Amino acid sequence: MNVLITGGAGFIGRRLAERLAADGIGVRVLDLRAPHDAMVSFHPGDVRDPEAVGRAVAGTNAVFHLAAEHRDDVRPVERYQEVNVRGTANLLEAMTRAGCHRIVFTSTVAVYPLNVHEPDEEHPPAPFNDYGRSKLEAERLVEAWAAGDPNRCAVIVRLCVVFGEGNRGNVYNLLHQIASGRFVMVGRGGNRKSMAYVGNVAAFLRWCLDLPPGLHRFNYADKPDLTTAELVGLARRALGRDGHWTARLRLPYPIGLGLGYVADGLARLTGRSLPWSSIRVKKFCAETTVNTARLERTGFVRPFTLQEGLRRMIEHEFLSAGSSAGQAPGADR
Repeated sequence: MNVLITGGAGFIGRRLAERLAADGIGVRVLDLRAPHDAMVSFHPGDVRDPEAVGRAVAGTNAVFHLAAEHRDDVRPVERYQEVNVRGTANLLEAMTRAGCHRIVFTSTVAVYPLNVHEPDEEHPPAPFNDYGRSKLEAERLVEAWAAGDPNRCAVIVRLCVVFGEGNRGNVYNLLHQIASGRFVMVGRGGNRKSMAYVGNVAAFLRWCLDLPPGLHRFNYADKPDLTTAELVGLARRALGRDGHWTARLRLPYPIGLGLGYVADGLARLTGRSLPWSSIRVKKFCAETTVNTARLERTGFVRPFTLQEGLRRMIEHEFLSAGSSAGQAPGADR
């Protein structure tokens, strides 16, 4: 079997490529930058380029579609549409021409509204940002493609926040703030968060490769969900910051949100991306959990617990001798 991973040089793509190669599956990567793994075939290109996509798809049996614009602060906002929607359309058109009948598409739980307790896959979507709206539109394209041929298999995996070694997303930023002694809790911290460790996500995506024809949709998270306070407490203990003076500080949500709006204005004036924003405060304090009952019924077994994943990331990024955090866990970087 030969598979294509769009965005295969990225955080999740690298781990997935390693997992597939270990199983003896031929892996090629379509990305703007070269992957580190010499075991994969690299096809430089952009999903917005139909010709590059067509060359990458030709001769493959399956596609993992991971490439996306996913940050909160992408500008111009039209890039979400260009990459996430048009790029998906280009890929599906190329797959149809090449006779490739299997796709695993990584979508997002951002298709659900904020502060809804554990929505399942049938919950009416109501995206709260441009990223979620674009991914939902891409999902519709995948669904229509799957319906066009009974031999096709389309798997839509709605991912919650994914963390792990090498990631530089929201979980890393939170851990870095705690490690450097600059973290202050916004709100009470009682809201729960669905999260996923990258090692488990890669294992599940590989598992999806063997599903039968048809349309399959899954929420993915590693249960049980932690409250924000539990997550912060676990990180503080692992980093040796449990007794730090910031552990006693809490910023009321209205004040934190107000500062986020101020940061939004400064970002627009300066053209710079700032670590504080209104959408990040809203997401941090929101209840962002998803129901994974459908996934649990499949019998898929996660290689790691959520707590093991967090400890592995903290050890790699902040505590090991070769970590980028420097010699001391609390060092700024």
